[in-house]
Amino acid sequence: MTRTVWDSSVGKKTVMAVSGLIMLMYLVVHMLGNLKIFFGSGEFNHYAHWLRTLGEPFLHYEWALWIIRVVLVVAVVAHATAAYQLSRRDIRARPNKYVHKKPRSSYATRTMRWGGIILGLFIVWHILDLTTGTAHPGGFQPGHPYQNVIDTFSTWYGDVIYIAAMLALGLHIRHGFWSAAQTLGAGSRTRDRALKIIADVLALVLTVGFISVPVGVMTGLVS
Repeated sequence: MTRTVWDSSVGKKTVMAVSGLIMLMYLVVHMLGNLKIFFGSGEFNHYAHWLRTLGEPFLHYEWALWIIRVVLVVAVVAHATAAYQLSRRDIRARPNKYVHKKPRSSYATRTMRWGGIILGLFIVWHILDLTTGTAHPGGFQPGHPYQNVIDTFSTWYGDVIYIAAMLALGLHIRHGFWSAAQTLGAGSRTRDRALKIIADVLALVLTVGFISVPVGVMTGLVS
């Protein structure tokens, strides 16, 4: 039964919708946590430490954080796999490109594929930079996320990579939220306008919220 659902286009779109919403919920929480950097190093570092003690004493140190990471990895892999397979299926069904693009096709719609690839590469860089410290500029300091963020966004390439990825994220969310709503049956004539507004607001708020951190470092507001 599960394999039958997965093999269908509707099943893959549903997997994409559900996994996308899981990632969206994480992004909202992650952005709010990032904004704590504007309240100083003590507040930001305390928040990072709290994430590792979340659930104690019922859960051991970092268990909750690892549960979140595993759920996110599963969501990302499922989302990317379904997207790739749907894309290949669409190419096989229509081997010749359309002579004319769909008139109502938005820029976000046309760039979803490349946006996904950009975000996938960004996730790898982001983990190597601020989680493992492998690609971190200067000396990575475990347990001092505030200083690590300052280090990253004190480099021009750190700012360019992050801001470009967040712009791609905004476009991805704008179209992805709308698509997920349609796939899960939330769309209707009376709700379509509201859903489009919600998609636009979510994309704008998350993009501005995430980008405000490197901008804060560049302008000296965060130092």
